[in-house]
Amino acid sequence: MENTPGPRAGRKEWTALGVLMLPLLLVSMDVSVLYFAIPYISRDLEPSATQQLWILDMYGFVLAGLLITMGALGDRIGRRTLVLAGAVLFGAASVAAAYAHTAGLLIAVRALLGLGGAALMPSTLALIRNLFHDEEQRGKAVTLWTAVMTTGISLGPVVSGLLLEHFWWGSVFLINLPAMVLLIVLVPFLVPEFKSATRERFDLPSAALSLGAVLLVIHGIKEWARHGYEPLPALSIGMGIVLGSVFVRRQKHLAHPVIDLDLLGRRTFGGPVFANLLAMFATVGMAVFLTQYLQSVLGLSPFNAALWSMVPAAGVAVAAPAGAVLAQRLDRAYVMGGGFLLSGCGFLWLTQVRADSALWFTLAGVSLYAGGLVSAMTLANELALGAAPPERAGSAAAVLESGQELGGALGMAVLGSIGAAVYSRDMADALPSGVPQAEAVRETLGGATAAAAQLPEGVADAVLTAARDAFTHGMSLAAVGAAVVMAGAGLFSFTWLRGAGTTKRPTGASADPRPATLAP
Repeated sequence: MENTPGPRAGRKEWTALGVLMLPLLLVSMDVSVLYFAIPYISRDLEPSATQQLWILDMYGFVLAGLLITMGALGDRIGRRTLVLAGAVLFGAASVAAAYAHTAGLLIAVRALLGLGGAALMPSTLALIRNLFHDEEQRGKAVTLWTAVMTTGISLGPVVSGLLLEHFWWGSVFLINLPAMVLLIVLVPFLVPEFKSATRERFDLPSAALSLGAVLLVIHGIKEWARHGYEPLPALSIGMGIVLGSVFVRRQKHLAHPVIDLDLLGRRTFGGPVFANLLAMFATVGMAVFLTQYLQSVLGLSPFNAALWSMVPAAGVAVAAPAGAVLAQRLDRAYVMGGGFLLSGCGFLWLTQVRADSALWFTLAGVSLYAGGLVSAMTLANELALGAAPPERAGSAAAVLESGQELGGALGMAVLGSIGAAVYSRDMADALPSGVPQAEAVRETLGGATAAAAQLPEGVADAVLTAARDAFTHGMSLAAVGAAVVMAGAGLFSFTWLRGAGTTKRPTGASADPRPATLAP
């Protein structure tokens, strides 16, 4: 049956969207906001090496692990309610993090920030499904959501570097507070409550299983990326997969499952989830290389490197709206596939980057792949959100975002391993004999830079030149891997998603485009 156009959103709905973008921006910024602050935190709190890693990682782990739980909870208790609760928790935890006086306390508060972020993120995307019933307007809203999410990750280091030039490290957390207060004040007036009309029992064992599965898999993948293959990370991934299998089996027998497996099996939803996973695989996997390239190869200061890393946002600003316009005239599968192929061309461009390449040349390649990826991700998000029944929009958004987190972790592990292997091999051949700390020099570019600072000038120059060439070679081959994945994502879009769209209402969706329960 053809889907009749829904009512068009007005000024109130667009204003509500603008307010909802505030927490999304800050939640995505908090993933990367500590990159520059960690040296200051280490000086004041004196964390151990393990505690320092947990300060950086705890937020992302908890955020990823609770997305599915919070998406399902929002569908049941109300998405506006969950946004407000998440804003209160995120604001309070931000203040506590700013004034934490021990490393252990900061780690615990970072976990609370992750809990608050998990309550906010799925609901912001799900509420778009409820606020915008017109397909064209919803496409524009999802484009904005995707752009804000990806921009926030890049903006985190810039804001962090700017604040740390004038204030103490706690300021990177306190910047969250005004936005959360504004959200708490305005959301009750601008955003109606949305929740499922049926009283569905929330399954706590499913929540525990999903949390354990996602945490174990992502933790194992990150440890693999950091240290290479070791038994404990492999065991962590294996246990996570087992818990995930138990979680899926449990969903099949529940009257009100946390995840709608039938929805996930539809190509209009499961296909975009997989496409987004591949997109984040390439995005996050290459971001690690580009940050090090700008700072350790080109020699930019951290703040300048962060500022220059914002340049590709121009490519995103052009490509994402262009993709949305094309999708109104062409099959979305072709536009998505074209976006992935465009990003693949950007990655191939990066294979030509050398240690002495001009900065503009590198940034042009990054702009190309970023624009293609965000245009494809925007259409994938829109397609998946349109396929989900309004009463399941929270769960659907959480599954989308969990897939993105998993894809990012896989990208760091796989592409990072490629780069590390090439670097180690090249340095084993190029490193001059008799260099002290040779093992550290052969392992990472950071180790080579630290060792070179203690060497005579001539030897130091030779070590740095070899290390920068080896790192750039590793980045080039990692870019080849990303380009291959993007070619596969393009082929997947052309074949699996061709003809898929939101013009036909999925089975089980309400004939009324409005949500089942709409309370002022």
